[in-house]
Amino acid sequence: MPPRNYSLKEIREKGQPPGLKDRRNEEHWAGRLYARSLSPFLTWISLRAGLSPNQLTYLMILSGLGAGVVFAWGTGLVSAIVGALLVQLYLVLDCTDGEVARVTGRTSITGVYLDRLGHYFSEVAVVIGLGFRAEKQFDLPWGQGGWIMLGLLGALGVALIKAETDNVVVARAKSGLPADPPGGDRALRPTSTWLALARQAASLLKFHRIIGAVELSLLILAAAVLDRVFDLPVPAGEGNFGWFSYSPLDEAAFKPGLGGYFGSPVEWSVTRGLLVAVAAVAVLQTVLHFVSIVASRRLK
Repeated sequence: MPPRNYSLKEIREKGQPPGLKDRRNEEHWAGRLYARSLSPFLTWISLRAGLSPNQLTYLMILSGLGAGVVFAWGTGLVSAIVGALLVQLYLVLDCTDGEVARVTGRTSITGVYLDRLGHYFSEVAVVIGLGFRAEKQFDLPWGQGGWIMLGLLGALGVALIKAETDNVVVARAKSGLPADPPGGDRALRPTSTWLALARQAASLLKFHRIIGAVELSLLILAAAVLDRVFDLPVPAGEGNFGWFSYSPLDEAAFKPGLGGYFGSPVEWSVTRGLLVAVAAVAVLQTVLHFVSIVASRRLK
């Protein structure tokens, strides 16, 4: 049976029902701003091509993983631009798979599972890609693989934050409770006044967005532009770095072995500074998110 032809009007009416863009913690700001305006066109093409919702979700995952690989592969502007574009495609496909499912009535638990798993894979891949990118920028990296390790630390934080959120639903389901706690937004607030104020302040600052795939991809692109404009990296030069000292005459600082590169200066760039910020926010947000959940009514 050939696929039915849907008009853009039908796609918008069925694929984007009222309230879709207002879903708390589900709809990305970029989805509300522009992705939901672009996705009906890709949905129309996908329906014409006979693609299933799950096939589109697999394409979404490949786009996110591909972005991480591209970011890791190069250190210049081209890789930054291509990686950012792949993340934008990932975002639009994330809207499209659900629209195709709603239009055709082919929603499924498998689709929900793949969609959430795709977010894990993609957002982790972008952070790891940034770690490899920072490591490859110079001949004398911090330690041996130190920047990659920092990227892996940030990626672990991203995965744990998502796991903390998803395990609220798992815990409630295993306890025979509905997925969403009663009380709406009030259930999300910590019972402690001080914690509630701290959560509100963190929410206003939006610093957690730095570890999101969409935001981080744009920041990686901006960092690549700034590195090019200011001709970075800038070597740390002679003198003391932390508790290590370095001199061009000190050849031992460049010899592998115990200590290895640890005596060499760190060369900085905007990209490496971004990675440090991402890792710090990921670790901090992991702790704050855990405290916020345990101190709220979500587990009651």
